[in-house]
Amino acid sequence: MGGYIASLIILALVLIGIAVLFSFIPVGLWISALAANVKISIIQLIGMRLRRIPPALIVNCQIKSDKAGLSITTNQLEAHYLAGGNVDRVVNALIAAERANIALTYELAAAIDLAGRNVLEAVQMSVNPKVIETPVIAAMAKNGIEVRARARVTVRANIERLVGGAGEETVIARVGEGIVTTVGSSDSHKAVLENPDLISRTVLNKGLDAGTAFEILSIDIADVDVGRNIGAQLQMDQAEADKRIAQAKAEERRALAVALEQEMIAYVQEMKGKVVEAEAEVPRAIAQALREGKLGVMDYYNLQNIQADTSMRSSLAGLDDKNKSGSDPNLSK
Repeated sequence: MGGYIASLIILALVLIGIAVLFSFIPVGLWISALAANVKISIIQLIGMRLRRIPPALIVNCQIKSDKAGLSITTNQLEAHYLAGGNVDRVVNALIAAERANIALTYELAAAIDLAGRNVLEAVQMSVNPKVIETPVIAAMAKNGIEVRARARVTVRANIERLVGGAGEETVIARVGEGIVTTVGSSDSHKAVLENPDLISRTVLNKGLDAGTAFEILSIDIADVDVGRNIGAQLQMDQAEADKRIAQAKAEERRALAVALEQEMIAYVQEMKGKVVEAEAEVPRAIAQALREGKLGVMDYYNLQNIQADTSMRSSLAGLDDKNKSGSDPNLSK
């Protein structure tokens, strides 16, 4: 009985060992590779396991590339995976390029993929060009009228310049710059509205795709509208600024005039005070002259008569002025 149990245990251990061995050694993938006439040994598959490379990915990509007639080795696929690339996308891009008769080598495809670009999308864009629509771009003609335009740019991927070439943002920025330059050089906004193809021809002739990962096929103006009258608005703003400057200067002059007026009033008050002070000294001087004998009594009486005569003449002159102006009704009666 004990020998039977020991045999069962040994059999179970053998089965477990075989299961672990077959889970570590992808025998199924090896059989699939043999069926597809792809030369991959068991040792290579075990090496992929040890290098933490998914054998299924490499074997499937190798089968696809061989069936498509591509000469890609297993070491190249493993190296690209270890470098952080997308092996399946690179193989699909090479197959698509082969079918579309596009010159694309494995080294270039791997470099494009490692540069962070979608090489498969680039190949598809080379076959089927992509349309990039720019946002609404506002520009001002020479007559001060704003023109708003939106363009559609048809581009095709330039595979040779995908590594190091500028992206869609650069194309959109350059097209926007070309639209602004073309509209700004127009004498009137009417010329732009009448011939919108003038913008597309001028922009297209500037060679905007230089240094980019795309080849511009056409630039079509999708929409063009008239915006604000910026020239008139600028003139209004300038007039408003001039008015505020004039008001500030006028306020400055008024404040200066008020200050001068206050100074004159203070000066007049000061002079009046001095006159009153001087008049107050006159009786004292007369009294001093009388005491010292420098002025006689008759001289003093004559001075008083002169002052009284002067006051009478002044009052008479004031009455005559009132009679002439008609401001005193009693005198007129």
